[in-house]
Amino acid sequence: MHDETISHDRARALLTEIGTGLVREPSGWLVDNADLLPPGGRVLDVACGRGRHALLLANAGHRVRAIDRNPEAVDFLRATATRLGLPVDCDVVDLETSPSPDLGTACYDVVIVFNYLHRALWPSLRDALAVGGRLFYETFTIEQAERGHPKNPDFLLQPGELEALAAPLTVLRSREGDVDGQCIASIVAERRDEGRRRQKS
Repeated sequence: MHDETISHDRARALLTEIGTGLVREPSGWLVDNADLLPPGGRVLDVACGRGRHALLLANAGHRVRAIDRNPEAVDFLRATATRLGLPVDCDVVDLETSPSPDLGTACYDVVIVFNYLHRALWPSLRDALAVGGRLFYETFTIEQAERGHPKNPDFLLQPGELEALAAPLTVLRSREGDVDGQCIASIVAERRDEGRRRQKS
């Protein structure tokens, strides 16, 4: 009962942080597909920003490592996690170095990436997943440039590109198009043994 009370208190505190606007609401894609998150799994939050997803998943009992190239964002996340009593391991990592940073090999049950695209990082993202691990990825498509930011094509997906980048992961769920006024593509994909049949739902 004590643990449940702590969890509820942390949840209320996290909602308060979101209510201030300092922490954005989590992506609907992550929330709507939470049934595909393994309970208590090891999570890597890539390009975490101020940590809206890292905080949510840590509060749900996941072991979270969050990385971003922006030291101010990482400092904010570290301070917020400490204040809420949430175990989030935060690091400043330049994700766009050459060669790409080593994110580990088969270390994580879940890798999440939202609103970020650096194509050269994809092999590292796939390698970081354990067998059976799942990638939650969502970012903007090229059509978004007509509506506002971002406009740089380096940061925008071409039609069908997200699933191609994820290969050979098995796509479990996907969508692409206009979602709440933004042009985005989203997937949940799983690392399986080679030769398994690719599925889409």
